[in-house]
Amino acid sequence: MGDEILIAALVYVVACLGLAFFQQKQTAKLKAKVDALTLLVKESDRQREAVKRELQELRSGTIGVGKRMLELEKKTSQQDARLDEANQQDPQAKLYTRAMKMVDLGAGVEELIHECELPKAEAELIIRLHGKG
Repeated sequence: MGDEILIAALVYVVACLGLAFFQQKQTAKLKAKVDALTLLVKESDRQREAVKRELQELRSGTIGVGKRMLELEKKTSQQDARLDEANQQDPQAKLYTRAMKMVDLGAGVEELIHECELPKAEAELIIRLHGKG
């Protein structure tokens, strides 16, 4: 019976050592996975920060473009106002403006000649320049 206890104890010790070795191996695998995940998280954080910086740069650029667009719209409005004013002061310009509006509405050569008192060549030219199509 003493030998049986000794063999049982030896089997128990060997089993415990095997289990300890298996646990150590599993722990090492888990540690490797944790290390890999930690690297992935760090890389993701780095990429997120890079994207965040790029987004901020885009926002800043967009704001600048928006301001520039507002300036250009203001200048365009001013120029349109000046053109309208000049057109109102020049009766000949009024005539051509009316002719262009008529062409936009679908008027033909004969209508321009009759309504705006334009020569045929000018009426044809206005239709070619401002006509749809």
